[in-house]
Amino acid sequence: MRALAVKLGLLALMFSAVSFMPSAASAQVRVGVAITLAPPILPVYDQPICPGDGYMWTPGYWGWGDDGYFWVPGTWVLAPEPGFLWTPGYWGWGDGSYVWYDGYWGPTVGFYGGIGYGFGYFGVGFVGGRWDHGHFFYNTAVMHVNETVIHNTYNERVTNETITHTSYNGPGGIDRRPNAAEEAASRERHLPPSHDQVEHVTQARSNPALRDSENHGHPSIAATAKPGEFTGRDAVGTRDAGGAERADRPATSSAVHAKDLPPIERPAAPNTGNAKLDKKYTQEQNKVIAQQQKDRQKLTQQQDKEDQRLTKQHADQASTQAQEQRHQQQTQQMVQRHTQQTQSMTSRQSAPAGRR
Repeated sequence: MRALAVKLGLLALMFSAVSFMPSAASAQVRVGVAITLAPPILPVYDQPICPGDGYMWTPGYWGWGDDGYFWVPGTWVLAPEPGFLWTPGYWGWGDGSYVWYDGYWGPTVGFYGGIGYGFGYFGVGFVGGRWDHGHFFYNTAVMHVNETVIHNTYNERVTNETITHTSYNGPGGIDRRPNAAEEAASRERHLPPSHDQVEHVTQARSNPALRDSENHGHPSIAATAKPGEFTGRDAVGTRDAGGAERADRPATSSAVHAKDLPPIERPAAPNTGNAKLDKKYTQEQNKVIAQQQKDRQKLTQQQDKEDQRLTKQHADQASTQAQEQRHQQQTQQMVQRHTQQTQSMTSRQSAPAGRR
């Protein structure tokens, strides 16, 4: 596992405390309080057009600040030197809390938790482009590039895209460990996030609209053409993924108990043009939803019993707060699992998309 691990409480330290370490391959820094609440699912958005030759895509992710999770928009960044690629950071589970593993620049894309960030980062490696004789060539099958301006392009269709939008590695999330090649990549020479990337995070942290508590998992600024450019036509918002939560009803990302969750939304009715196949898909949807309802009922009963037991014991505030945090973690892990199930089902039932 790569060495830069940050257990975050203060996002101000997320980049500044780790970005300027002399060795990204040997130091491990843990800062702040334990995060016991899983990050929200990754929003769905379109990639802004590449602003120029040499810019590399860095996916958006959920950061942690004083007000909880906030969205750091995906953006195009100039590579620090030819031949270097970006390995995204990711959230993992360890020692009873969620831990942020910082991203880095290096000659090989390493382990990033198996997270499907999209746009070339589909959980393992990177298929969005490659370096050749000092120039970066963009794979237009997954990258948004103006080919009349940038000519070093190619089109190589990606056939093994599994997009779940799950944002963390660990129980209830992505279950994957680094392979031998990724372990080797962690021992190569690395460079930390650039100054522009650090400033990008700082601006995102200070923007109330990017806080999960405000946008309920749907940031109005999901991606930008360049770091820190949060306004203008090249700043894009979240695309509705079908069944995504709205601000006018309870948000799943802030629910503490299973009984606080909004009703399960049924995916769009299958419409393949094949009546027999549509019937099969509808039955599959009914089966998945029924099981998810049972999961909610079971967790609700368990949490209610634990709350009643604590009340009878006249528990102090610290014990009550600890149980609330545990219940919220249980609820969010179930939501993440159900979201992944539904997205996996709908992706199977839908025609393959060429680009996220």
